[in-house]
Amino acid sequence: MPRRSLRWLLPLLILLVWLGSAAPLSALGAKLTGLQENDIAAFLPDSAESTRVQELQTSFQPTESIPALLLWESDGAVDQATLGAIGERIAEATAVAEEAGALAGEPSPPIPSEDGEAVQAFLPLAPDLSDDLLPLVEELRATIGVEGTESFVTGPAGIFADFSRAFEGIDGLLLLAAFGVVLVILLIVYRSPLLPLLVIATAGLALTAANAVAYLLADGGVITVNGQSQGIASILVVGAATDYGLLLAARFREELRRERSKYAAMRIALRQSWEPIVASGATVVLGVLCLLFSDLGSNRGLGPISAVSVTLAVLAALTFLPAALTLLGRAAYWPFRPQYGVEPKQGRGWPRVAALVGRRPRRVLLVSVAALMAAAVFAPTYDADGIPISDAIRGESNGVAGQEALGRHFDAGAGSPTVIVAPEDSWPAVAEVAAATDGVAAVAPFTGGPPGPGARPVVVDGLVRLDATLDVAPDSVAAIETVQNLRTALDDADPEAIVGGETASNLDARESAARDLRVIIPSVLVVITLVLALLLRSLVAPLLLVATVVLSVGATVGVAALLFDGVFAFPGSDPAILLIAFVFLVALGIDYNIFLMTRAREESARHGAKSGVLRALAVTGGVITSAGLVLAATFGALSVLPLLFLVQMAFLVGFGVLLDTFVVRSLVVPAAVAIIGDTVWWPSTLAKGPAPVAAERVLEPAQR
Repeated sequence: MPRRSLRWLLPLLILLVWLGSAAPLSALGAKLTGLQENDIAAFLPDSAESTRVQELQTSFQPTESIPALLLWESDGAVDQATLGAIGERIAEATAVAEEAGALAGEPSPPIPSEDGEAVQAFLPLAPDLSDDLLPLVEELRATIGVEGTESFVTGPAGIFADFSRAFEGIDGLLLLAAFGVVLVILLIVYRSPLLPLLVIATAGLALTAANAVAYLLADGGVITVNGQSQGIASILVVGAATDYGLLLAARFREELRRERSKYAAMRIALRQSWEPIVASGATVVLGVLCLLFSDLGSNRGLGPISAVSVTLAVLAALTFLPAALTLLGRAAYWPFRPQYGVEPKQGRGWPRVAALVGRRPRRVLLVSVAALMAAAVFAPTYDADGIPISDAIRGESNGVAGQEALGRHFDAGAGSPTVIVAPEDSWPAVAEVAAATDGVAAVAPFTGGPPGPGARPVVVDGLVRLDATLDVAPDSVAAIETVQNLRTALDDADPEAIVGGETASNLDARESAARDLRVIIPSVLVVITLVLALLLRSLVAPLLLVATVVLSVGATVGVAALLFDGVFAFPGSDPAILLIAFVFLVALGIDYNIFLMTRAREESARHGAKSGVLRALAVTGGVITSAGLVLAATFGALSVLPLLFLVQMAFLVGFGVLLDTFVVRSLVVPAAVAIIGDTVWWPSTLAKGPAPVAAERVLEPAQR
């Protein structure tokens, strides 16, 4: 076959392979949502105290269940007629659960409150309902209404159902918002209707392939996926694929003005682009894989799924997009097609910024660093002590409203008792100490049947189970503090007594996340420093870049602390969110410095470090800024889902990327390199300065 035919046949085959695999990959990836595990206990390490209690609980109660708390609240006292109607609704709700194959035991009888204004009942449901939990809870809510009362389905089943409803938008609303905002930005920046569609198609295919691979890994038990990790990874692949696609498209447009043949232009564009794109992708991949050091299974699952997403984003940007651009050639940029031999008018914005940095690098560095440090001072005030699951759900929630109503008439922790497992010979003393702990309303041994004066506790392998009812909502910060105090008190009563249950799981998750911050943050910094040292063949430049990104992250957290508390009045945040935001901000922030410094290294070989970094800033400013805007807007799409921690993640990563793009990469790094000079490349030969060349003007890259 003639070589000329291969020039278009190979891109066509690549295009057909990607498009032909889209449908089967999409069908495979659609199953990923069904494998989500959103129960906190499923992600805790085996060594966690609550995990050990959960394992022991099966010995006391072989049939596991998740309680649905049915609650009726009236404006006045509940009369006998209403109480009778409530009994009928409990029977109907039981029939609904039984018909759905979800009934895990006998429901409790109606339990009136002491003030007579509310009635509750417990309906045990199977714990492995997964996608069936939400429709079942909705049907129960439609079944239990009684005239003259307001009804709720709350407790763990009701809260988890409302929580899972928020993740329904991951496959629809979230991606629609992400692709929509990317399309708008690209249309404004590039003023071409076709190029944005090609870039979005690249991101869409990468996302389809990433979801399919993630499903295979989750189905094989390699990783554990929850709604949070799936949503974040989806946004990451869209943002990363778009960024890499923009860099390649910008270089291809540049080469089309220098080369008559579109095939030659693409060869050069790929040769110049693949190294920074692969290096950038490798940096993010290695950064997120540090999450494998996490004690929490949710974080460990996020690491591989994010790594897969970024890898496929790189693959799509270096295969599908080049193939599509090659076949279309200059038509891809219509109506502003790049003409061979015709240089476009150069904008003045980034050359002016580079000129300013070049004239006054010390002043620019001092002012920029001072502003970042002023914001970073507030980072220690960031509240990362955790938030109740009920507070994490934004908007209306029957489960959250029911939990509030429960607290008005009963002990708020009645629907989800804290479980204590103690040795048989010491359980009375343990129960006494537990009952005396502030925040504990009542303690009763598990009897396997209705409690009563003559009921004996169930003893299994010399152990007794005690159920402690808290007087605060079980998912609240106050409940976590109560369980923490309870564990401390029981250590004195009997060190072998252990505490579990929903609240204890939340406490163990918070402590594991705090431990992860101490372990993973240094790991990420070390890994990224090593990658940069290999890429830039320098020791000084990587340390400079990592230091600036850390300062940028500190400033981002400081600004978030001020806004979250003083402006948005958020109830708090979670250390796991802070950890994930840090990993993404460092990895993605380094990305843009890689794009700048690889070009700066290329220019430094001819013009020296100061002139080289200023030339690189003038040339790369536009495309990197566009990429930063797209990535920030993409992560901003997380805020459309009604979950507080995703809103906080959207701000932390989105604002952090913008700060890194417009301040760190545009001002701090170029100014610091200009001051340090050629030493920034030590110990490579570039540290000795460039070979002698004729004098050139520093900031007119278009004339080169």
